[in-house]
Amino acid sequence: MGVPLRVGILGSGGIATVSYGVLPNTHHLADRVRITAIADVDAELAESVAAEYGIPNAYGSLEAMLADAELDAVLNLTPIPVHAQTSRTILDHGLHLVSEKPLAATMAEADELIATARETGRTVVCAPPDLLHEPYARAAELVRADAIGKVAFARVRSSHAGPGGGPKGWPSDPSWFYREGSGPLLDMGVYGIHEITGILGPARRVAAFAGITEPSRVVRAGPFQGLEMPVTAPDNCLFLLDFGESTFAVVDGTFNVHAARSPKVELFGRRGVLNLLTPDGPAVEVYRADAVPGVDGWIQPKLPLAADERRATYGRALLLAHLADVLLDDAPLVLSAEHARHALEIMLGVATSAREGRFVDLSTTF
Repeated sequence: MGVPLRVGILGSGGIATVSYGVLPNTHHLADRVRITAIADVDAELAESVAAEYGIPNAYGSLEAMLADAELDAVLNLTPIPVHAQTSRTILDHGLHLVSEKPLAATMAEADELIATARETGRTVVCAPPDLLHEPYARAAELVRADAIGKVAFARVRSSHAGPGGGPKGWPSDPSWFYREGSGPLLDMGVYGIHEITGILGPARRVAAFAGITEPSRVVRAGPFQGLEMPVTAPDNCLFLLDFGESTFAVVDGTFNVHAARSPKVELFGRRGVLNLLTPDGPAVEVYRADAVPGVDGWIQPKLPLAADERRATYGRALLLAHLADVLLDDAPLVLSAEHARHALEIMLGVATSAREGRFVDLSTTF
């Protein structure tokens, strides 16, 4: 494998270009990753983004990019409904794959992508990148080290106000987020699912509620201010994960959280509590309920680096940094396709449970 890795970008929209996205932050990886091509169904947009970021080649389709550009990997930033189809094309071309979340729309699609990657000897990295951020990595270490004892239950916040629902609006037409095939579970709930399963391990079953809070939404600000968006996918999901041995987690995946003052993740153990990313608070804090009376209290474990430094430095380009670490340095693969498949099974289980009013057993692991 040559250095730097030659990477093509499929999709030149928001995740490619926003301040926390891929292209504004790849300069941190200049000695390991080189963006050599970009493709988009909007060829003019691809050419504009290529010119802005000094990308030598721009194309109007994935097929044109694969036929012409010399690549080692492709970063797939396409909309949710076409992830599986485009990712399969990338793997069939013999390239490594970095995919936005979710990995696919069905378990059969996910299984096929994993099988193809194994057959071709290619690596798949799948978003979200949260488990590479220092607070989550440290939390997993603390739980494994029994810092708070057996975890009884967790609360995970994995929501925002919805694309176009915030005070800054949205840079592109956000209406597709509210249609069938998308929605907050696939867009936001996936973060909480990856985070809590990354800390506690695979879940065994799920129970859920889901529904539509309002039949339409209106973009509040930005270039699409006033746009009315019909809501046809559930925009409000709340679900319970059972990890076995009486360990549970409640996770939200909605477009109804305008603000919150609670920690992003709370884990309640038999000997303490672990909080992650409390607004205006420490990135990680632990409450120790020690056996000796009078010494209970909050502590702040030291992180391996400054809190959330990787998120602040690399943004979404951390996905490419992880691929480079795996391919060039034989680093462990954290953001695996198998983990993404388990998250997908949970999300599909949420939909089934909410629709049928029953527990749904889970069979995948990672």
